[in-house]
Amino acid sequence: MTAPAILRRIPALLACTALLAAVPANAQLFWQPPDLSTPPVTGTEPGLNLPGATPTEMQAALVWHLRAALNVAALQCDFEPTLLTTSNYNNMINHHRDELSGAFNTLGAYFKRVNGVVAGQKQLDQYGTRVYSSYSAVQAQIDFCQVAGKVGREAIFAPRGALYKVAQNRIGELRGALVAKGDLVYGNPAYGFTAKLPPLDKKCWKNGDLVKKCIPLWEKTRG
Repeated sequence: MTAPAILRRIPALLACTALLAAVPANAQLFWQPPDLSTPPVTGTEPGLNLPGATPTEMQAALVWHLRAALNVAALQCDFEPTLLTTSNYNNMINHHRDELSGAFNTLGAYFKRVNGVVAGQKQLDQYGTRVYSSYSAVQAQIDFCQVAGKVGREAIFAPRGALYKVAQNRIGELRGALVAKGDLVYGNPAYGFTAKLPPLDKKCWKNGDLVKKCIPLWEKTRG
């Protein structure tokens, strides 16, 4: 192909590039993911607040929430390898080792300060369990995994010592993803599924069979 011919094709190539750029780049699970973005958290939100915590202690708590959320994602989201939730988590642990260690030590000091040395260790263990449990996303796994994949990428590229900024900016989004929203274009019928149970009254059953008078009620329940 001659140079003039190539030059004539440049506008068309640029138009195709622009069209491709308009397609969401992070749509491994959704064509158009739900918008779950939130303002940065302050640490006073329900489920995040530590009574009597200093700003440094609250910052450590947010870092630990981020670690817990991405750890849960590494365990629950590997069904979609392109999200890289496992490798993102492992790389985050390595890249931000010092900040994560510091956050854990700060939390330990907080619980000892508030509850005493002996009780403080127990409270720290219970706190860790609560934080991890709070990111279980059985009912909204797709939404949560989609967000966790994005946040994990941001975490591994954050400068050392700045992981807390990712936590402040993204914890609200991760927590919002625990409630299923579905695709903005096509939705997700699976999220709307509810089991329809037959009548459970004893009068509706005889020898393990649904009696005739209750069949209309069962049909109505099944919709």
